[in-house]
Amino acid sequence: MQSKLYKNRFTFFLISQLSIVFGSLIFPIALFEEKMMPILFLINIAVGILLIAKQKVLFWMYLIFFVSSLFIYGFDALQRNDFEDNIAFRFGVYFLFYVTVSVSIIKQVWNAKQVSRKVIIGLMSGYLSLGFIGFFMFSAIELYEPNSFSGLRIENNALVEKLDALLYYSYITMLTIGYGEISPVTPIAQKAAVLVGLIGQFYTVIITAVVVEKYIRHSVTDAK
Repeated sequence: MQSKLYKNRFTFFLISQLSIVFGSLIFPIALFEEKMMPILFLINIAVGILLIAKQKVLFWMYLIFFVSSLFIYGFDALQRNDFEDNIAFRFGVYFLFYVTVSVSIIKQVWNAKQVSRKVIIGLMSGYLSLGFIGFFMFSAIELYEPNSFSGLRIENNALVEKLDALLYYSYITMLTIGYGEISPVTPIAQKAAVLVGLIGQFYTVIITAVVVEKYIRHSVTDAK
């Protein structure tokens, strides 16, 4: 059972990521954000822990954190009504967690001998993980320096109301689409936006290129 879960780790992780990012397109927004989003985040973290199962120290560290969060906070740890309780601590841990998972995915994809379906899915999930890193980075900036981003369409200054917009902004920045409706207005927010954009480009140009090169090389070898 455990070996089967580990074998399909990239698939499970990608599905949970896509569910978080695009779930509100399928389900009513209120239902999704208040009831489903907390559960999906917990599932995503649980599968992310599976991705680093071979890194024993990190695996046990994050597993203990995950179990402790469930025991201490329960699902309310990610609920909108109690979201700002211990938010700085949780944002910091989530940020470090997704950095760890992203690095692990990149290493596993980079070291793959052949390009299989699993590697392609891992490549996709790694890119989505970078978007989560940008999201938590932008959210932390907005938490400690409010109004660092202009264009967040909200009725009050509560951080919880800005999170969906910041998740959107993270991916738009990483993709370098730049519609311009949300923009960084403080120096730290501007530098973070540049960093996220560079990370997205580096991933596409370097990691994706390496995978494509491996696929072409092995395809030519198999053809001979």
